[in-house]
Amino acid sequence: MKKLLFLFLFIVGLWVALANFKGLATQGDYESIIVNFREDVSTTTLSEQIEAIASNYNQSLSLNSVYAIDEHIYTLTGDKELLKNLKKSPLNEYVDYIEPNYIYSALETPNDPDYSKQWNLHNIHVERAWEETKGEGITVAVIDSGVSRVPDLRQTEFVPGYDFVNDRKDARDDNGHGTHVAGTIAQSTNNNYGVAGVAYQAKIMPLKVLSAQGGGSVSDIADAIRFAADNEADIINMSLGGGGESQVMKDAIDYAYNKGVVIIAAAGNSNQNAASYPARYPKVISVSALDATGKKAPYSNYGAGVDISAPGGSEEGKILQETIDPSTGQAVFSGFQGTSMAAPHVAGVAALIKATGVKEPEEVFAVLTQSSRKVEEDKFNYYGSGQLDAGEAVKLAVKGQITFRDFFRWLRDSGYLNPRFWIDGGMVALLPKLLMVLGSYLLAFLLRNYFPFAFTSPFNWGLVLGSSGLFFLQGIYVFDLPQWPFRVMGSSIPELANSIEGTSLLNPFLASVLIPFALVAILLGHNSWKWFAIGTSLGVAACLTVHAIMSPAVMAMPSLDVARAFLGANAFLCVGLACLASKKS
Repeated sequence: MKKLLFLFLFIVGLWVALANFKGLATQGDYESIIVNFREDVSTTTLSEQIEAIASNYNQSLSLNSVYAIDEHIYTLTGDKELLKNLKKSPLNEYVDYIEPNYIYSALETPNDPDYSKQWNLHNIHVERAWEETKGEGITVAVIDSGVSRVPDLRQTEFVPGYDFVNDRKDARDDNGHGTHVAGTIAQSTNNNYGVAGVAYQAKIMPLKVLSAQGGGSVSDIADAIRFAADNEADIINMSLGGGGESQVMKDAIDYAYNKGVVIIAAAGNSNQNAASYPARYPKVISVSALDATGKKAPYSNYGAGVDISAPGGSEEGKILQETIDPSTGQAVFSGFQGTSMAAPHVAGVAALIKATGVKEPEEVFAVLTQSSRKVEEDKFNYYGSGQLDAGEAVKLAVKGQITFRDFFRWLRDSGYLNPRFWIDGGMVALLPKLLMVLGSYLLAFLLRNYFPFAFTSPFNWGLVLGSSGLFFLQGIYVFDLPQWPFRVMGSSIPELANSIEGTSLLNPFLASVLIPFALVAILLGHNSWKWFAIGTSLGVAACLTVHAIMSPAVMAMPSLDVARAFLGANAFLCVGLACLASKKS
């Protein structure tokens, strides 16, 4: 009964999502309609149709321009209702198409002369976000090495901060790191100077916790977090981190989060399979870094704790902002790289989201992750929910609230609920798995007339784990837990090496009859578990057969033909092994 209820709710939810799906493209505004007459329509007929429209709809058709004469492109003033009526009228007999004359507008492009060098802002589609908001009214606390008012921050609004290193109100920068981070968030923009910032109408609260050498204590950082929360900061950016969990830090984060502050931190630059602290705390949005091509930056941490990815730069393309030269204290435009540069992109977009009216930290997090560009192949969680997209984030935020429909939209775009899944690349990933598990059962049914197969639980588990594994588990991610157990459980026996090593090549030892043979040898004397070994043998046979047909790639094989022969031969041996084992049962 519970399964039927779940299935019913799933179908209802999917129907709601699809019923409200407006299409992949946004629907634009228009005040007129385009009518494109066929080129073979005579001048007389054309005149008659133009007069008929004027008579029937009290609207006059006019040639769009002198350049549209040969194409017979006309326009008339009209709305959706008129468009609907025209498409149903006899006019259709004489036209190629009737469509809205959409109004396009120029996307805001800053006049900052070096904006063209900021590939990172283009990559997150920030210009689309600026159509709705620039972050006005939002305060971002930059907990870093301080912030200096370089020329390209002089039009940016600042609120009082504090220097926790030297215990004073003046939180100027003596390292350059914090000023660079603040520039990514809110560099003065449209000032005919320098570069741009993500949320350039947001306010900056400078909080210095790192010394000139770049180090700072957990206690100072915790105090700065509380200061930000008590002084009406909306967002905290921490482009800093290290090893070791701290209770004082965790308490400060909980305090700020409970006061409605969105907390963002850099995942770390050690290329390790876990985010560093404080990014690793559950109430902190942890950001990994992308290079200019959209791939994981070579230095970026990944895996457990990473929530989202954003541009952080690399040697091939750094993040350009104005900061200070720590040796002279003078302003300088400089390119930096690191997860420290990725985090403020997310902080800036969070400011844009909050400016639309989405306030609670969990809601901001939902908008950021649901709007991110999903990366289909991400076995090691390089990207978290995906790649930051400012345009999509603001578009989702202006809807007001995350609705039931939005949730199903996210499921649809993230996995197996996607209706496009059945006609695009997603099917390429799912079809082999379905063929593997169905093939194993088909083998069992075909052979059961000759050999006494019993469909017990161990036998069924053997068929599934040998053929496809619990493949749906590969997409599951639990915060702060390593992903490899899900990848292992989501793989069949021949594919275990692929999941662990992240390769597309099958390991010839695992993709052979050897593992089923070992299981049969060990379990054949057991009344119940011998069926697991037999089922596994048939499952592996199905898996190898599908791979032989669709993707015969095996390590150390000189060609695909040799690999295909190897897989086919071992699939045949697995079937024979299952048959022999069942005869001895």
